[in-house]
Amino acid sequence: MRRTSALILIGNEILSGRTRDDNIQFLALRLGELGIPLREIRVIPDIRETIIRTVSELRAAYDEVFTTGGIGPTHDDITAPCVAEAFGVPWEIHPPTFALLSDYFSHTDFNAARQRMAHLPRGAVPIANPISHAPGFTIGNVHVLAGVPRIMRAMFDELAPTLQRGAPVFSRTWHSTSLYEGTLAEGLEAIQTRHPDLDIGSYPFHREDGYRGVALVAKGQDENDVRQAAQEIHDLISAKGGTPIEGEPLRQ
Repeated sequence: MRRTSALILIGNEILSGRTRDDNIQFLALRLGELGIPLREIRVIPDIRETIIRTVSELRAAYDEVFTTGGIGPTHDDITAPCVAEAFGVPWEIHPPTFALLSDYFSHTDFNAARQRMAHLPRGAVPIANPISHAPGFTIGNVHVLAGVPRIMRAMFDELAPTLQRGAPVFSRTWHSTSLYEGTLAEGLEAIQTRHPDLDIGSYPFHREDGYRGVALVAKGQDENDVRQAAQEIHDLISAKGGTPIEGEPLRQ
Protein backbone atom coordinates (compact mmCIF):
# COMPACT_ATOMS: atom_id res chain seq x y z
CA MET A 1 0.00 0.00 0.00
CA ARG A 2 1.41 3.36 -1.04
CA ARG A 3 1.01 6.20 1.44
CA THR A 4 2.38 9.73 1.36
CA SER A 5 3.06 12.56 3.77
CA ALA A 6 3.88 16.25 3.87
CA LEU A 7 5.70 18.43 6.39
CA ILE A 8 4.95 22.04 7.34
CA LEU A 9 7.72 23.93 9.17
CA ILE A 10 6.15 26.88 10.94
CA GLY A 11 8.13 29.82 12.25
CA ASN A 12 9.41 33.26 11.35
CA GLU A 13 12.74 32.32 12.92
CA ILE A 14 13.35 29.65 10.27
CA LEU A 15 12.56 31.96 7.37
CA SER A 16 14.77 34.72 8.80
CA GLY A 17 17.72 32.37 9.22
CA ARG A 18 17.88 32.88 12.97
CA THR A 19 17.11 29.21 13.61
CA ARG A 20 18.48 26.30 11.60
CA ASP A 21 15.98 23.52 11.06
CA ASP A 22 17.23 20.13 12.21
CA ASN A 23 13.95 18.26 11.87
CA ILE A 24 13.63 17.57 8.14
CA GLN A 25 16.20 14.79 7.84
CA PHE A 26 14.96 12.99 10.95
CA LEU A 27 11.35 13.01 9.80
CA ALA A 28 12.19 12.12 6.20
CA LEU A 29 14.17 9.08 7.29
CA ARG A 30 11.67 7.89 9.89
CA LEU A 31 8.66 8.37 7.64
CA GLY A 32 10.43 6.50 4.85
CA GLU A 33 11.00 3.60 7.25
CA LEU A 34 7.29 3.62 8.08
CA GLY A 35 6.32 3.58 4.41
CA ILE A 36 4.87 7.11 4.50
CA PRO A 37 7.51 8.99 2.51
CA LEU A 38 7.61 12.76 2.44
CA ARG A 39 6.44 14.20 -0.86
CA GLU A 40 6.32 17.90 0.02
CA ILE A 41 7.84 20.27 2.57
CA ARG A 42 6.71 23.84 3.11
CA VAL A 43 8.29 26.48 5.33
CA ILE A 44 5.79 29.15 6.34
CA PRO A 45 5.66 32.13 8.71
CA ASP A 46 3.62 32.58 11.89
CA ILE A 47 0.74 34.13 9.96
CA ARG A 48 -2.77 32.92 10.72
CA GLU A 49 -4.13 32.92 7.18
CA THR A 50 -1.03 31.17 5.80
CA ILE A 51 -1.12 28.40 8.40
CA ILE A 52 -4.84 27.76 7.92
CA ARG A 53 -4.56 27.71 4.13
CA THR A 54 -1.49 25.46 4.10
CA VAL A 55 -2.90 22.93 6.56
CA SER A 56 -6.16 22.79 4.61
CA GLU A 57 -4.40 22.28 1.28
CA LEU A 58 -1.96 19.62 2.39
CA ARG A 59 -4.31 17.55 4.51
CA ALA A 60 -6.50 17.16 1.43
CA ALA A 61 -3.55 16.12 -0.75
CA TYR A 62 -1.63 13.67 1.46
CA ASP A 63 -2.36 10.73 3.74
CA GLU A 64 -0.54 12.29 6.70
CA VAL A 65 0.57 15.85 7.42
CA PHE A 66 3.10 16.81 10.10
CA THR A 67 3.75 20.28 11.45
CA THR A 68 6.63 21.47 13.62
CA GLY A 69 6.82 24.70 15.60
CA GLY A 70 4.46 27.21 17.11
CA ILE A 71 2.94 25.30 20.04
CA GLY A 72 4.67 27.02 22.96
CA PRO A 73 3.35 29.60 25.46
CA THR A 74 4.18 32.88 23.68
CA HIS A 75 2.04 35.20 21.58
CA ASP A 76 3.49 33.98 18.29
CA ASP A 77 2.78 30.31 19.05
CA ILE A 78 -0.40 30.19 17.01
CA THR A 79 -0.21 26.80 15.31
CA ALA A 80 -2.78 25.07 17.53
CA PRO A 81 -5.59 27.66 17.21
CA CYS A 82 -4.93 27.89 13.46
CA VAL A 83 -5.20 24.12 13.03
CA ALA A 84 -8.46 24.23 15.02
CA GLU A 85 -9.74 26.88 12.63
CA ALA A 86 -8.66 24.83 9.61
CA PHE A 87 -10.80 21.98 10.93
CA GLY A 88 -13.68 24.26 11.90
CA VAL A 89 -13.62 23.36 15.61
CA PRO A 90 -13.04 25.39 18.79
CA TRP A 91 -9.63 25.73 20.39
CA GLU A 92 -10.35 25.05 24.04
CA ILE A 93 -8.95 23.79 27.31
CA HIS A 94 -8.32 20.05 27.24
CA PRO A 95 -9.00 19.04 30.87
CA PRO A 96 -6.55 16.09 31.10
CA THR A 97 -3.77 18.23 29.60
CA PHE A 98 -4.65 21.11 31.91
CA ALA A 99 -4.36 18.77 34.90
CA LEU A 100 -1.07 17.36 33.63
CA LEU A 101 0.51 20.79 33.16
CA SER A 102 -0.94 22.14 36.40
CA ASP A 103 0.82 19.34 38.25
CA TYR A 104 4.05 19.78 36.23
CA PHE A 105 4.19 23.53 36.97
CA SER A 106 3.03 23.18 40.58
CA HIS A 107 6.47 24.26 41.81
CA THR A 108 6.26 27.52 39.87
CA ASP A 109 3.69 29.84 38.31
CA PHE A 110 1.13 28.04 36.15
CA ASN A 111 0.26 31.35 34.54
CA ALA A 112 -2.00 32.22 31.61
CA ALA A 113 0.85 31.82 29.12
CA ARG A 114 1.56 28.27 30.25
CA GLN A 115 -2.15 27.51 30.34
CA ARG A 116 -2.24 28.23 26.59
CA MET A 117 -0.40 24.95 26.10
CA ALA A 118 -3.35 23.11 27.72
CA HIS A 119 -5.63 24.23 24.86
CA LEU A 120 -6.24 21.81 21.99
CA PRO A 121 -8.65 21.75 19.07
CA ARG A 122 -11.86 20.02 20.10
CA GLY A 123 -11.60 16.32 19.29
CA ALA A 124 -7.79 16.30 19.09
CA VAL A 125 -5.80 13.46 20.64
CA PRO A 126 -2.70 14.56 22.60
CA ILE A 127 0.76 13.36 21.54
CA ALA A 128 2.72 12.72 24.73
CA ASN A 129 5.79 14.85 25.41
CA PRO A 130 8.09 12.98 27.81
CA ILE A 131 10.58 15.86 27.97
CA SER A 132 8.68 19.07 28.77
CA HIS A 133 5.17 17.57 29.17
CA ALA A 134 3.29 20.10 26.99
CA PRO A 135 1.82 17.76 24.35
CA GLY A 136 1.46 17.94 20.63
CA PHE A 137 -1.73 16.58 19.14
CA THR A 138 -3.35 14.73 16.28
CA ILE A 139 -6.59 15.80 14.64
CA GLY A 140 -7.73 13.97 11.54
CA ASN A 141 -4.60 13.25 9.50
CA VAL A 142 -2.67 16.25 10.88
CA HIS A 143 -0.02 15.72 13.55
CA VAL A 144 1.24 18.81 15.36
CA LEU A 145 4.72 18.52 16.88
CA ALA A 146 7.11 20.82 18.71
CA GLY A 147 9.81 22.67 16.81
CA VAL A 148 12.66 22.01 19.27
CA PRO A 149 14.41 18.97 17.76
CA ARG A 150 14.89 17.00 20.98
CA ILE A 151 11.25 17.43 21.94
CA MET A 152 9.96 16.84 18.41
CA ARG A 153 11.85 13.53 18.19
CA ALA A 154 10.50 12.38 21.55
CA MET A 155 6.97 13.26 20.44
CA PHE A 156 7.42 11.45 17.13
CA ASP A 157 8.60 8.33 18.94
CA GLU A 158 5.36 8.43 20.92
CA LEU A 159 3.29 8.97 17.76
CA ALA A 160 4.98 6.52 15.38
CA PRO A 161 3.38 3.29 16.69
CA THR A 162 -0.09 4.75 16.03
CA LEU A 163 0.54 5.64 12.38
CA GLN A 164 -0.78 3.45 9.59
CA ARG A 165 2.21 2.09 7.75
CA GLY A 166 2.60 1.79 4.02
CA ALA A 167 5.04 -0.14 1.90
CA PRO A 168 8.58 0.52 3.18
CA VAL A 169 10.97 2.59 1.07
CA PHE A 170 13.98 0.69 -0.28
CA SER A 171 17.19 2.39 -1.38
CA ARG A 172 20.40 1.29 -3.10
CA THR A 173 23.41 3.50 -3.79
CA TRP A 174 26.52 3.21 -5.95
CA HIS A 175 29.15 5.90 -6.12
CA SER A 176 32.23 6.64 -8.20
CA THR A 177 35.30 8.74 -7.49
CA SER A 178 36.44 8.87 -11.13
CA LEU A 179 33.27 9.94 -12.94
CA TYR A 180 31.07 13.00 -12.61
CA GLU A 181 27.48 13.92 -13.35
CA GLY A 182 27.94 15.12 -16.92
CA THR A 183 29.35 11.79 -18.02
CA LEU A 184 26.51 9.81 -16.43
CA ALA A 185 23.55 12.10 -17.06
CA GLU A 186 22.25 10.60 -20.30
CA GLY A 187 22.48 7.03 -19.08
CA LEU A 188 20.89 7.92 -15.77
CA GLU A 189 17.97 9.58 -17.54
CA ALA A 190 17.42 6.36 -19.50
CA ILE A 191 17.33 4.37 -16.24
CA GLN A 192 14.75 6.77 -14.84
CA THR A 193 12.64 6.31 -17.98
CA ARG A 194 12.73 2.53 -17.57
CA HIS A 195 11.78 2.80 -13.88
CA PRO A 196 9.19 5.60 -13.70
CA ASP A 197 7.95 4.66 -10.22
CA LEU A 198 11.39 5.10 -8.65
CA ASP A 199 13.31 8.16 -7.54
CA ILE A 200 16.64 8.02 -9.37
CA GLY A 201 19.03 10.61 -7.95
CA SER A 202 22.49 11.96 -8.75
CA TYR A 203 24.41 13.60 -5.89
CA PRO A 204 27.92 15.05 -6.39
CA PHE A 205 30.21 15.15 -3.37
CA HIS A 206 33.47 17.01 -2.81
CA ARG A 207 35.32 16.78 0.48
CA GLU A 208 37.95 19.26 1.59
CA ASP A 209 40.65 16.58 1.34
CA GLY A 210 39.97 16.19 -2.39
CA TYR A 211 37.83 13.05 -2.18
CA ARG A 212 35.19 13.73 -4.78
CA GLY A 213 32.81 12.09 -7.22
CA VAL A 214 29.11 11.35 -7.58
CA ALA A 215 26.64 9.05 -5.80
CA LEU A 216 23.76 7.54 -7.79
CA VAL A 217 20.70 6.41 -5.85
CA ALA A 218 17.67 4.28 -6.67
CA LYS A 219 14.83 4.60 -4.19
CA GLY A 220 11.25 3.36 -4.14
CA GLN A 221 8.68 1.04 -2.60
CA ASP A 222 9.11 -1.90 -5.00
CA GLU A 223 12.16 -3.80 -3.78
CA ASN A 224 12.65 -5.76 -7.01
CA ASP A 225 12.40 -2.59 -9.10
CA VAL A 226 14.97 -0.87 -6.87
CA ARG A 227 17.30 -3.86 -7.14
CA GLN A 228 17.06 -3.90 -10.94
CA ALA A 229 17.65 -0.15 -11.25
CA ALA A 230 20.64 -0.39 -8.90
CA GLN A 231 22.17 -3.06 -11.11
CA GLU A 232 21.68 -0.81 -14.13
CA ILE A 233 23.40 2.04 -12.25
CA HIS A 234 26.30 -0.29 -11.48
CA ASP A 235 26.55 -1.28 -15.13
CA LEU A 236 26.36 2.34 -16.28
CA ILE A 237 29.31 3.35 -14.09
CA SER A 238 31.31 0.40 -15.40
CA ALA A 239 30.42 1.14 -19.02
CA LYS A 240 31.69 4.70 -18.63
CA GLY A 241 35.04 3.49 -17.36
CA GLY A 242 34.47 4.01 -13.66
CA THR A 243 34.67 1.66 -10.69
CA PRO A 244 31.28 1.25 -8.98
CA ILE A 245 31.56 1.42 -5.18
CA GLU A 246 28.50 0.26 -3.29
CA GLY A 247 26.98 2.51 -0.65
CA GLU A 248 27.26 6.16 0.26
CA PRO A 249 30.66 7.87 -0.13
CA LEU A 250 32.83 8.12 2.94
CA ARG A 251 32.30 11.21 5.05
CA GLN A 252 35.25 13.22 6.25
